[in-house]
Formats: sequence, structure tokens, C-alpha cells
Amino acid sequence: MKIIFVISAMNGGGAERVLATLANRYAGQGDEVTILMVAGDESAYPLDPKVHILSIGQASHGNPFIQGKRLSAMRRYFKAHKDHVIVSFGTQINLFTILSTFGLRNRVIVSERNDPQQCGYKSIRNMIYSFGKGFVFQTKEAREHFPEKIRKRSVVIPNPIRSNLPQPFLCRREKKIAAVGRLELQKNHMLLLEAFAGFHKNYPEWELHIFGKGTLEQKLKKRAEELEIGGSVVFEGFQHDILEKIKTYGMYVLSSDYEGISNSLMEAMAMGLPCISTDCPIGGSALCIEDCKNGLLTPVRDVGALQKAMERLAGDEMFAERLCRNAIEVRDTFAERKIAEQWHDYIGGY
Repeated sequence: MKIIFVISAMNGGGAERVLATLANRYAGQGDEVTILMVAGDESAYPLDPKVHILSIGQASHGNPFIQGKRLSAMRRYFKAHKDHVIVSFGTQINLFTILSTFGLRNRVIVSERNDPQQCGYKSIRNMIYSFGKGFVFQTKEAREHFPEKIRKRSVVIPNPIRSNLPQPFLCRREKKIAAVGRLELQKNHMLLLEAFAGFHKNYPEWELHIFGKGTLEQKLKKRAEELEIGGSVVFEGFQHDILEKIKTYGMYVLSSDYEGISNSLMEAMAMGLPCISTDCPIGGSALCIEDCKNGLLTPVRDVGALQKAMERLAGDEMFAERLCRNAIEVRDTFAERKIAEQWHDYIGGY
């Protein structure tokens, strides 16, 4: 097949990781694969040399002149590659992609990567989306937020767990908690800090390690000091080898207000970490975690529930170990090979 993946940029993030996984696999099996970046020119993830990488611009920051140039550049490229299937990632880029292909023969598949309810222009989005050929949603709950004419042309495909993860660690774990994600409002690290402050009073030997960068970093550091846990909270920044660093940790916590499907949660489970996640829209965490069987789910924005879940794992090693052993099964459920085949079959239908 001939596939063009379109994305804003290949910075560190969940959508970017999924795209890189698919692109590498398809290029390796002989497909002609291009990654078209419309607002950046670097990749945080290793890409197969056979993947063609093209950047046509930088971030617009809302500048209509830059956005117009972007649309024109996208249209020229798609017109010159009319025999390629286009797979677009992310709401704004999906809209740009569809608009740039009006009147062209290109087939556009739209991939939603987050909670559709967070979009501030749903009517406009749905109107433009109606011109897409196909749609990929991460969960059934996400699909239900769209009109029937879009749902009929859609498929639900969860994220893949890449095949080259470190092996599960089943020995005695360190008294460290991992949190992985951009330091932005969606991830609600403030909630995590509040819960950890209460937890730390009963388990002072534990540390919280937060991996990621973002605009809230200084506010989060300040809040940690205010809660008198600054000495036990480590801001690790963006790390390329996160999995190697956290594989021996005592637990992983996701505190988001909403998510698509968290790759870092899936990978933590696959490596056998005891995992806690807020049961956030659009059901991605609940897709991975069966509460009290292979992880723990807590209500969104509930500090007390999150603290109790952390205390339960820290205070009951046998229970935590049982969760670990069950969690490893996600390696098979969401295996890269299985998920990539589902994507390939769907793209091939267009």
C-alpha cells in the first residue's frame, strides 16, 4: 500500500508513538510510507530508514497567513500523490487534511486520539469530518459522540503495545511512584500531588517521580513545596528511556481528567507495574484495567480515592503482586502485531 500519515509533529506523545509504531511496521513489510509533519520537523521516536519523512511548516500559533500556507502546501503534496491513502492524526490536523483535499481523489481516514467532548467547535468539526472516507476511534465511547453517518464509516482500534518493551520485572520493587505525561491541565498532576501529600504522611519512604515537560512545571514544583513534599517529588523532564527507568518502581499512577488511551499506562501494565488510573473519559483506562484484578480505577478528580488506592498498593504487597501478574496479559491483548493488522486491514479497504 501507499500511505501518508499526517500529524502536527513527531514530538513525544501518545499519538506520535502509535504513528511511529505503525509506520515502522508497514515500511518494514514493504509498504510505501510517508510521515507528513505540518508543524514541526523533528521526531522523538526512531523511524525506519525506509519511512519517508517530510516537513512542510512550523507551528502557526493561530496565524491565519501561516495556516493558509500550510493548507496550500498540503494540497499540492496530496494532489501529487493522489494514489496514496491519507491517515490523519489529531482533531485540528484532521480538519486541515480534509479541507486541503476538497475536490481531490485522495482517500482520507481520520483518527481521533482524545476525548471528542473536549473539542470547542463540535458542529464545525462534525460538518468537515463528514467529508472524510473513514474514521478510527480508540474506544466505543469515543465513537458514540459522533453523528450516525460518521459512526457507520468507522472502526474502533485500540492502541498497540510495542513489541520491544523491557521484560516484566517480577522481583521486589523500589518504593517509587511513576507518573508519565505532559505537564498540562489534562493530566491533572495537581491532583496527584495532593494525593501523594496525604499518602506520604503514612508512607514517608516513598518518592514520586514525574516524567514529562509542559507549561505547568513551575506551578507544580511550587505546589509540591507548599505541600511540604518537595524533597520527595522528582521532576524528571522528558526521558527517552523512561521504561528502563521505571520498570523496577513500586507503582504507576495516571491522574488525568480525560484521555484517549494512555500508552504509558499500557506499557507500565505490560511491564508488570502495579497501576492506578482515574476512570476518565473516553473509557481508555477502563478498557485496559479491570478494577482490582489487573489494576485500580478511581473516580476523576477524587483526591481521597486516589490516596487510598496508593496506600492499598503500598500496604499490601501480595495484592500488588497479583495485580502485576494479571496486568502483564495486556501484552497479548493489545499486541503490536494484532493492532497493526487491524489498522492495515482497515486502510486497505480504501
